[in-house]
Amino acid sequence: MRQHTYKYIFSTLVLLTILTPTCLAQPAAGAGVRIELPSGGRLQIENEYGSVTAVSGDQRYVSVAADGASAASLSSVVIENRNQTLVIRVVPPGSSPGPINLKIKFPQTAQVTIETKNGQISLQGVPSSATIKSVGGDIAVELPGVVNLDVLARTRRGQITSQLQRPLSENSHVLQAQIGTGAQTLRINAENGNISFTLADRSQAAGQRASADPRLRDPATLEPPTKGAGTPAPSSDSEEISEGDVIRVDSQLVTLNLSVIDRQTNRGLVGLAQSDFRLFENGAEQRILQFDSSSAPFDLLLVIDLSGSTRDVLKLIRAAALRFVAAARPSDRIGVITFAGQATVVSPLTLDRQSLHERITSMDTAAGDTKLYDAIDFAVGQSQKDAKNPRRTAIILMSDGLDGSIPGVQGDGSQLPYKDLLSRVGEFDGVVYTLWLNTVYEALSPLDTQPEAFDAGYDRMKEMADKGGGVFYEVERLEDLAGAYERVVADLGTVYSLAYRPSDKIRDGKWRAIKVNVARPAAIARGKHGYYAN
Repeated sequence: MRQHTYKYIFSTLVLLTILTPTCLAQPAAGAGVRIELPSGGRLQIENEYGSVTAVSGDQRYVSVAADGASAASLSSVVIENRNQTLVIRVVPPGSSPGPINLKIKFPQTAQVTIETKNGQISLQGVPSSATIKSVGGDIAVELPGVVNLDVLARTRRGQITSQLQRPLSENSHVLQAQIGTGAQTLRINAENGNISFTLADRSQAAGQRASADPRLRDPATLEPPTKGAGTPAPSSDSEEISEGDVIRVDSQLVTLNLSVIDRQTNRGLVGLAQSDFRLFENGAEQRILQFDSSSAPFDLLLVIDLSGSTRDVLKLIRAAALRFVAAARPSDRIGVITFAGQATVVSPLTLDRQSLHERITSMDTAAGDTKLYDAIDFAVGQSQKDAKNPRRTAIILMSDGLDGSIPGVQGDGSQLPYKDLLSRVGEFDGVVYTLWLNTVYEALSPLDTQPEAFDAGYDRMKEMADKGGGVFYEVERLEDLAGAYERVVADLGTVYSLAYRPSDKIRDGKWRAIKVNVARPAAIARGKHGYYAN
């Protein structure tokens, strides 16, 4: 729910055409675009019609340029602000022959995803995290002389070549290594293309003094750089930009998912219209710009904790998940994620109930310590992948809440701290439901899970549902899980979605309280209570 205002800056003043409240297209020819990205912001780049050259540098802005056979190639680029992610994608170029190639520069703090179909991808420098995928194109990565990098690269039918002194798999299809502290992450997947790693100029690498792998600081351990290897282009933030060249566009709507309950019967109310709602931010009424009724379809992500000794009760867990699938509306897409030490997609979002039945029936217990917070973060990321076909989204978590990071729980916990997860859930445009499963037992030794840990797991599951605008359910016995899932489906059938653009444009980082009134006797709206205006 957190808002971001993006600044669109052009080398020459051009006309912006607003396609939707969150979608912008640029019809000018040859003009580059700059977009302000918050520190740590997410950037998704999609190009099915050409190549992508991506440069990570010391700058505040994302800059976008395009070239192709058409003089108006930038008119094929659409920029969207969706689910706290800046999405840059190329739409079909129509009658224009030839490819549309993108060149994009972005801050080193960005979290970046790049996807092409058959186009090549070139990455210069390394952002905070990067995921790169191509079906048929080659992928080339040029690293600076000193990096702290956790890298995993795979190609199914191509080959990997590398100047890094790190072993490749026997058939040169996989490279996996941690360099230095591994603070930055790089994930690469090429279906048919080749992957190459080169290093920037050795003389520059030798002069740097960052703390990284000693073998990368020592030029003697590096293979000679390939001809033409260079360094990322310097930042152009120092260029003079006048106010006349800046167009500010507030493209982020605040989205609310809320269920409407009759307080006398505690039943959900359906069939309400937009005119039945009045929405206030800090007491000031706001204009509702988008409205989805309770009958609008959902994307439903089941996130199932299969850690610990669940083998004996796995049959009940499977049966409960199948009851959920059977109870959901036919128009709702359903996906399934299981987790323990890591999250695994059992089924992507699909309408195919037969496929879901087969995949749920075949799911098995998972290995490793419980990393609950990482799994929810993973699920939020999965829900944001389909930017081209957005739907309302709900995450339904089943767990006892015992992440390994809680004091009194044995084992390794999530890398994502709990406070950061709460922020992630609070910013999530969907809704989060949690089903707490009672696994409490008496601790007979210090190695057993301690009573205060069970209490913390319970409290945190409840807090996640509150932050996510959903409902917390207590499941005292595993036999009751199927019934709890069915109650979630029933509750989701009463959820309405509203979106508005705040009248207060000031970004002061303060809390903005949201209140929704419903023009029905005894009706109350239940959902998120506000957001921080960052």
